[in-house]
Amino acid sequence: MAQPGHTVALLLVATTALLLASGTTAQDCANATFPAGRSFERCNTLPVLGASLYWTYHAANGTAELAFRAPSTSGGWVAWGINPAGAGMPGSNVFVASQDGSGAVFVLTTVLESTAPTLTNGTLKFDVPVPPTAEYAGGAYTIYTTVALPGNSTTQNIVWQAGPLSGGSILPHPTSGPNLQSVKRQDFLSG
Repeated sequence: MAQPGHTVALLLVATTALLLASGTTAQDCANATFPAGRSFERCNTLPVLGASLYWTYHAANGTAELAFRAPSTSGGWVAWGINPAGAGMPGSNVFVASQDGSGAVFVLTTVLESTAPTLTNGTLKFDVPVPPTAEYAGGAYTIYTTVALPGNSTTQNIVWQAGPLSGGSILPHPTSGPNLQSVKRQDFLSG
């Protein structure tokens, strides 16, 4: 059995380690760099899948200029989106970045109508005034886009995901662990 003094010391060490770890995560998010002079006012390290979201909110027109970054092999895909109808995958309007058979990076936009969606490139249920682009560098995909926040609300339900490719085709993501925890209520005004 631990002595009372040792228990307090262990709690302090554990608490300090957690604070340092969370500070490191926030620092990594804040120190990210982007090509071609791109920069963003805010960022969040998302809780799972090693992903981060960077954005600048423009109150004058209710848009968010953003970048979503997540690690992946070149033989994988990543996705980020907004669900204007509720939390979770069904109803989400997503941007999916992957590579085709020749290694060219592209972005598919689609609305996920179910938990077993057909991924066809289409129009989202909110305005996307700047067409999305993506890049693959340093073992991560980055998706760039500007979206008109649904309902002109700065608080949105967001989703993100990662999974494998086969011959350039998007395969389903794992259905356990972190892949089922990749949802968050995001405030684009305060972070």
